[in-house]
Amino acid sequence: MSTTSNNVANPYSSINDLLSNVRNFKIIESTLREGEQFANAYFSTETKIKIGDEFGVDYLELTNPAASPQSRDDCEAICKLGLKAKILTHSSDTRCTMEDAKLACDCGVDGVDVVIGTSQFLREHSLGGKDMTAITKQAIEVIEYIKSRGCEVRFSSEDSFRSDLVDLLSIYRAVNNVGVNRVGVADTVGCASPRQVYDLVRTLRGCVSTDIEVHFHDDTGCAVAMARMMPTSRDYILSKYKLHELKKIEDFVAECVEINVPFNNPVTGFCAFTHKAGIHAKAILNDPSTVHFTSRLTGWNAIKSRVDQLGLKMTDAQVKECTAKLKSMADLKIMTLDESDALIRSFHLELQNEA
Repeated sequence: MSTTSNNVANPYSSINDLLSNVRNFKIIESTLREGEQFANAYFSTETKIKIGDEFGVDYLELTNPAASPQSRDDCEAICKLGLKAKILTHSSDTRCTMEDAKLACDCGVDGVDVVIGTSQFLREHSLGGKDMTAITKQAIEVIEYIKSRGCEVRFSSEDSFRSDLVDLLSIYRAVNNVGVNRVGVADTVGCASPRQVYDLVRTLRGCVSTDIEVHFHDDTGCAVAMARMMPTSRDYILSKYKLHELKKIEDFVAECVEINVPFNNPVTGFCAFTHKAGIHAKAILNDPSTVHFTSRLTGWNAIKSRVDQLGLKMTDAQVKECTAKLKSMADLKIMTLDESDALIRSFHLELQNEA
């Protein structure tokens, strides 16, 4: 992996993990399964196709076709589209049944994500008190059937971070030995910390030879931080995925489920990567969307950038004079971008009339 001189000198750059292949990871889009569980979510077949085919992901994970007749119809329809992404479906949570596996394979999916509860909580309350021996036997039977149908198979423990580590490693070794394509770690109830993720995945890497999949929930706001425990190459991500589509897709999904994207949402929120103080605004002047409004704290560099974006000509001294007028108005109220533009144009017109 090539490294720029800035990265070498930067003490805050990510630390390379020699056990990781940072250019060989894949994204599994789970909005069409996990997202469909949201209270307001109702995705039509057309909506599912639009959500799934925009970003350029490697895998699309769909709701278990056994969930409802429409879920099965949607699964079959999407499988027939010939999308670049491989189509996965999720076996029923905690059950890991042969019936679900057969139905999934019949729908024409590329792979089946097998999951079964391994924590003491789920084994007692969802699996009727089954022990790990019975759970492992059941999982292997389903896995071998899916493999016999020519489909990829991933085995995941549900509630991984509240499961006993010895139990986890035992079942992961067992399914690794029968040839699963991936083993999965899931923070089902959103209780894990980034450090726990790092420790478990690193331990698991020493126990299995297959790929490792991770699935995080954001109940404590740690999902992004936990994902960053998986070392990756920035250049690899930029070349492979349509990052410029991320905001558009997020807005579309938010509209579908009738919620607003939080203003402070990481990366795509209204206030992400923005700052109104002049000392900071100078560094992010190339994107007009960073100047959301003018306040008394706005520096003249930000106004100079906006003057240029509006195609107006002013000297630095004139920009500073204009900034002073804007600040005077901003002392009275927060000014919108349109209001700021109107004042800038008015000031520019006065300069022309004086010339």
